[in-house]
Amino acid sequence: MNQLHTAVVVGGNRIPFARAGGSYASVTNVDMLTAALDGLVARYGLAGQRVGEVAAGAVLKHSKDFNLTREAVLGSSLDPHTPAVDLQQACATGIESAVYIANKIMVGQIRDGIAGGVDSVSDSPMSVSDGLRRALLEANSAKTLGARLRALSTIRPADILPDPPGITEPRTGLSMGEHQALTTKRWGITREAQDEFALASHQNLARAWVDGFFDDLVTSYQGVSRDQGVRADTTLEKLAALKPVFGKGEGATMTAGNSTGFSDGSAVAYLAEESYARTANLPLLARFVDAQVGAVDHAGGEDLLLAPTYAIPELLARNGLTWQDFDFYEIHEAFAGTVLATLAALADETYCRETLGLDAAIGDIDRSKVNVLGSSLAAGHPFGATGGRIVATAAKLLHRAGRVDGRPARALISVCAAGGQGVVAILEAM
Repeated sequence: MNQLHTAVVVGGNRIPFARAGGSYASVTNVDMLTAALDGLVARYGLAGQRVGEVAAGAVLKHSKDFNLTREAVLGSSLDPHTPAVDLQQACATGIESAVYIANKIMVGQIRDGIAGGVDSVSDSPMSVSDGLRRALLEANSAKTLGARLRALSTIRPADILPDPPGITEPRTGLSMGEHQALTTKRWGITREAQDEFALASHQNLARAWVDGFFDDLVTSYQGVSRDQGVRADTTLEKLAALKPVFGKGEGATMTAGNSTGFSDGSAVAYLAEESYARTANLPLLARFVDAQVGAVDHAGGEDLLLAPTYAIPELLARNGLTWQDFDFYEIHEAFAGTVLATLAALADETYCRETLGLDAAIGDIDRSKVNVLGSSLAAGHPFGATGGRIVATAAKLLHRAGRVDGRPARALISVCAAGGQGVVAILEAM
């Protein structure tokens, strides 16, 4: 096996995230992923070049898009000899794609690669009912007209209704929001704390747009030049006026304002081997240090979106770091309550000992370092695209910070996902 190489994040590109059913309603996942790729290609002069591999994926994917990423590559300005692979790990799709590409770079299989994802709630696949599917398959295989008609005669009116994508966990029957409502209540996360966190996300992201932080990370698409979900004018009073949408009874605290809204978009990050990047005069923003995947038994009663709490201790131990050794924390905001419950769990002695099997609590952190430019609550969350957005954002943040106390600035990325999984990663400034 070859000696390990250093994988670095060169940069990234995404299209602005749009509200579902709006500006991107007439475009497809392939269209959006191609647009994100072409913006990256133009930014780094990759037109006509063969990249080592492109890894991306979508959560809501039509059956005809079985080779989604490869089709986007073929539609882009990259050399058509560039290979591609579809990956899918629910909301962690983008970050898991980055782990995949970084690992291939580190073992010397490729010198550079592109990672990311895409999703469109507006163009969600609609499947037919089981009754209609069985009848159509039987009719299609029938040898005679009579057999075909008999198969079709079994179709009932209810069978004709389309079957929209499921938004519930198959093993519990609960939606992600309903699961989080249980977690939010269990950890005593107040409505006020959630609204305050959501407000900060909008304010931080709005400020970053005004400051031009995303000028070299985002390309306009379909007439959209900024994330549509960000509300620069929202206030605590406006958030407090919203009615709960998840949870039951008077204790319900989760609203549309402190939960991530449905959105469409695509994001990719460009990674390369360090020596190749230097030879090619590419920017070196951050080193992709390490990553870890964790999972919870949500069907057995554990908190669906707290899987990163399993992965974080393993990642820290392997790298000889503590939870407090980071300058930036990029924690995916599936819900405000998700981030707050994650932080509470890691600071809780009983949870860390009895659930995670640790000797002590991991502890608390300086919360002013969490999502300093806002995150999914404000930007939106096209499921497969979020990881690519966060990797590129964190890498640029680290490059801008440079060194802290004589060492490279560090960032920890944490993304929870449906199915009770979570992916965490460490980046550090070059």
